[in-house]
Amino acid sequence: MTSAVAKLDLARADRDYYTATAAPELREFGTRHYAAVDGRGAPEGPEYVAALEVLYPAAYGAKKRAKAQGRDFVVAKLEGLWWVESDLPPLEVPREEWHWTLLIRLPDFVTPDMVIGGARFARLTEGTVVQVMHTGPYANEPETLARMDAFMTARGLAHAGRHHEIYLSDPRRTAPEAMRTILRQPVLAAARG
Repeated sequence: MTSAVAKLDLARADRDYYTATAAPELREFGTRHYAAVDGRGAPEGPEYVAALEVLYPAAYGAKKRAKAQGRDFVVAKLEGLWWVESDLPPLEVPREEWHWTLLIRLPDFVTPDMVIGGARFARLTEGTVVQVMHTGPYANEPETLARMDAFMTARGLAHAGRHHEIYLSDPRRTAPEAMRTILRQPVLAAARG
């Protein structure tokens, strides 16, 4: 008789990482591991779609390798780091010029050699962040981002890393008005001039 391997579900094991409030708040996050694919272009563009077609098989491949070693896990939610290389405000930069790293979080027992197939193993340490739960379509995120920026300004904080999104809802199965996305921004004390 063989015993089933217990699956680690990071969404349950690390609830702090996967929860946010409707109002911006300060949080602290240490190092986490991910399968990652880097790219550039609009989120609805062919480069983004091609990156997803690399990322998910890499995450499921790591799961298969871990399971063969007696440790299984639930493949986590899609995440993304977003930035622009321009002096313009990010939302004024054409979407085709946006840079991103798509991520799927991995348990600590997954090693770099278990992530193959065009994706890379990545470590991310965010430290202090401002985060908020955005509910609604992605197109309405600028309103939520403005609330985050006002929160940061009121506390003398500045951006200190790439904008991070955790997609808790599947857009193929969820109405746009019910979509839930954690918006997270690493911060530090603003320089005083």
